[in-house]
Amino acid sequence: MPTLKKSIWTLIKEYALITLGILLYVTGWTIFLIPNNLVGGGVTGISSIIQYATGGFISIGISYFVLNAILLLVAFFVLGTSFGGKTIYAIVAASLGLSLLQRVIPSEIIVTLALQNGKLMSTIMGGIMAGVGIGMSISQGGSTGGTDIVAIIYTKYRNVSPGKVILILDVFIICSSLFVPSIVNDINPETGKALVGPDGNPVTHLMPFAEKITTVVYGLILVTVNSYVVDLYLSGQQQSVQLFILSRKYREIADAITQELHRGVTVLNGKGWYTQQDTEVLMVLTRKSDLNLLLRYIKAIDSEAFLSVSSVSGVYGKGFDAIKGPVKKQKEIIKNTKSL
Repeated sequence: MPTLKKSIWTLIKEYALITLGILLYVTGWTIFLIPNNLVGGGVTGISSIIQYATGGFISIGISYFVLNAILLLVAFFVLGTSFGGKTIYAIVAASLGLSLLQRVIPSEIIVTLALQNGKLMSTIMGGIMAGVGIGMSISQGGSTGGTDIVAIIYTKYRNVSPGKVILILDVFIICSSLFVPSIVNDINPETGKALVGPDGNPVTHLMPFAEKITTVVYGLILVTVNSYVVDLYLSGQQQSVQLFILSRKYREIADAITQELHRGVTVLNGKGWYTQQDTEVLMVLTRKSDLNLLLRYIKAIDSEAFLSVSSVSGVYGKGFDAIKGPVKKQKEIIKNTKSL
């Protein structure tokens, strides 16, 4: 029987994907959003508001780390230590990335990709990169912190997509930037570097209220793109498939799936009408992301096995999704149904 070696390698894969997601998230903010003085949602959005309000005295990386540390205390009690461990790693990586990449990325790249293409294109590109980064982190059991933690806590008890929860919170954060002054540096559009006055200090100005309204509009576009990409990524990762397997070695295949892949198998009695012989059919429900591994197991045991694979819209039960909602309300629905 094939052996499933997924202990250390699975852990490495999860952290590698979280790292890649954080890198995409931080890069989107560093290249496209921060240079254009744009405001987004989540803790990163709050941190950007703080950075603009203090004229860069409190950097986005510092406030991002402090605010997430507070939210993590809540996550430890609600979501458990396994989620907290991965999220701590993601938050530390994102905090360092937000602080370091602003100094490392050449200004020429920022000018070419962001400043010369305008705020609208920067908003879309930054939202896509941030959304993919958040989706990759959540799919591996982690998070980029902030409203992601709040969203996952809420969706643990309610059947609502994380993207919608993040969207509502982000809209509130972005609109609040209207009431906070923003001190931004004057940027040379050709070099992408901050202008320096005769005294050697950066030249700054207070963002006009009309420009802040425009920034809020761009921020709303940003979180819309962000939430859509998060839901799109997660729905692809969480999609389930149903397999019917016909094989003479159905016992070995069933043992491999249950013992190595830790998935349930249902044995159905069937009859081949052409051969008029009784046969056993295995029915398996699994995540689409695990399909390739399962197919490799089947092929290693019986290369002549006959398989049928189809996508299913929803699977509820142990190992899959849970039917969420208040237990009291569910009991009332059942009671009302019986009374009809």
